[in-house]
Amino acid sequence: MADTSPSSGAFAKSDHRIAKIGLDDETILWRSADVEQERRVAIFDLIEENSFKPVRSAERGACGPYHLALSVRDGRLLLDIGDKLDAPLETLLLGLARFRRPIRDYFAICDSYYQAIRKATPSEIETIDMARRGIHDGAAELLIERLEGKVETDFMTARRLFTLICVLHIKG
Repeated sequence: MADTSPSSGAFAKSDHRIAKIGLDDETILWRSADVEQERRVAIFDLIEENSFKPVRSAERGACGPYHLALSVRDGRLLLDIGDKLDAPLETLLLGLARFRRPIRDYFAICDSYYQAIRKATPSEIETIDMARRGIHDGAAELLIERLEGKVETDFMTARRLFTLICVLHIKG
């Protein structure tokens, strides 16, 4: 499992945020250089700034920071949430059926975007990038909705988590 820890101590140790995140490398069969860059940026940005409060764990007294491991099993997203010592706090399962279309659309628009970067005009790249951001934003809103009552998070955290969910769906 790949993981990342925060690079700065800017946050208090008891706040509700992700301090370490891991992706199940067995789920990921292949990544292009572009996708690998997206993964690195999403993890870096997520660790630097996020809001993540697992509701049930917080009700039992957990206050973060949290360690999060993401994987996909049987068509469901597993969010294994642990405390700063990696002691398990809870595991959440989210059905991914409602994410199939946003993930497919996001892959398609990203492919167009990466191709455009290499040969399109700046205005064509900007148009594709606006469409890409729109799909990404819609998927982040869907993720916030699906996490309701389970995890309190903000829009930017949800956007970065959606990027990582997409990375978990790449099949060679």
